[in-house]
Amino acid sequence: MLKSSLKMPVSGAVKIWLGESSSRQRIGAIALCLALLSLPFVVHLDGKPHADWQQLLGRLHPLAVHLPIGLIVLVPLLEIYGKARPALRDAAAFVLALAFAACLGSLTLGYLLAYGSGASGPIVTAHLWGGTALSISVLLCLFVRPSWLSASAAHPANMLYPGLLASVVFTLAWTAHQGGSLTHGANYLTQYMSPAMQRWFDFDSQLASTKGSGSFYARHINPILDTNCVSCHGESKSNGGLRLDSYELLMHGGKDGAVIVAGHPETSLLLERITLPTSHKLFMPAEGRPPLQAEEIAWLKAWIAQGASASATALSGVVLHEDTLESLGPPPQPVADYSALMPQISQLALGQGAKLLPVSSLPSDGLILSTSNVSATFTDAQLAQFERFAPYIVEAELGRTAVTDASLATLGKFTHLRTLHLEGTAVTGTGLAHLAALPDLRSLNLNGTRVTAAAATSLDAMKNLRHVYLFNTPAQPASTAESQQDSARKTE
Repeated sequence: MLKSSLKMPVSGAVKIWLGESSSRQRIGAIALCLALLSLPFVVHLDGKPHADWQQLLGRLHPLAVHLPIGLIVLVPLLEIYGKARPALRDAAAFVLALAFAACLGSLTLGYLLAYGSGASGPIVTAHLWGGTALSISVLLCLFVRPSWLSASAAHPANMLYPGLLASVVFTLAWTAHQGGSLTHGANYLTQYMSPAMQRWFDFDSQLASTKGSGSFYARHINPILDTNCVSCHGESKSNGGLRLDSYELLMHGGKDGAVIVAGHPETSLLLERITLPTSHKLFMPAEGRPPLQAEEIAWLKAWIAQGASASATALSGVVLHEDTLESLGPPPQPVADYSALMPQISQLALGQGAKLLPVSSLPSDGLILSTSNVSATFTDAQLAQFERFAPYIVEAELGRTAVTDASLATLGKFTHLRTLHLEGTAVTGTGLAHLAALPDLRSLNLNGTRVTAAAATSLDAMKNLRHVYLFNTPAQPASTAESQQDSARKTE
């Protein structure tokens, strides 16, 4: 049955692989293996980004890599079921040859992506070595398979090909895991393990140094970097030679030098990159990841401006409640269905320029008032026109607009408001008491305003307010110690 299957016509390219290897073919295969093994030394990953065309082609790697995966997984199935249907054995030879070609293509794109983008790190290296080993293993399978088909049951070649094929599948799984760690983070599979399981496998040891600290960096800055940046700038992958997974490495910087200049947020490269327009090629986080939230940028800016300390437990001008079960307060209430008002909402956006954007596809999650396109010209009078939609607005982005204290009375009618941005406005705090009527207000950003210390005392009445930002205002506490006392008083 096997002999008859070998006589079936196949393409000329596959006949070369099915036939007995000639000396020229063996020499060519050895040369190709040596070339693949030399790639990591010839194409040295120096941690620096290179040509844009390399990144353009390299970004096809995550798409192209699925082709060899599918082909390789298919080969063992064809070999197993080929015992009963010999035609499947012929198909296995063709699929194996395609898998080798696909491995070479995917490996080439992977090198272009890593070299072009400046990616480096142990997992990047391991992933590339895995792709190299996979390509060589598939090539060896192609050469060994003809002998396996013609060998007797007792011949050593009878077990060599199945063993190689098993190693190919194992190498594929290991290499794919390294690639997944680069894309989703090294803890992607372990993130939701119980603490006991993480201790058993020692997955939580790398976080012990920051989890045990009560500093502002450990509680607020490090989690921001860990969530948004470490997948590209961590132990497994360090684009540009920059790692952000510890305080020491953050302050050390990368190939372009220091990214944090203590006391000078205006010259800190990290802050510059995260505040670029999202369309800019140097914007961070890169690769289509969402930008940092406004409050996260505010924390980073204030932390850098006040010395970028690893040990300071609080920042002057940033008052944060600790979110415990006892202090969280009642959960925000869902808003009513605004679907019937969508024509009016769309018409108002055309006239005002400011927009009401849905938080999600569920109307009960509410609307966001966005003024990003017209912030410099958005006034108290324009805000008043949104009053009829007040019961549906859960976030108002009024930072750097022309609103004044007169708008505080209007905002006091936004009964489901949870987050309010007033940074960079002319607000002095007169009328902040109007916001005390907002039971769901959790975050209030007054950075860079004219709010005085006397006006800020009215915030004490807002029992559910969790985050208050008063950096660069007359109300900013004179010292970190005073800020800590104020934070403790507001938490009580």
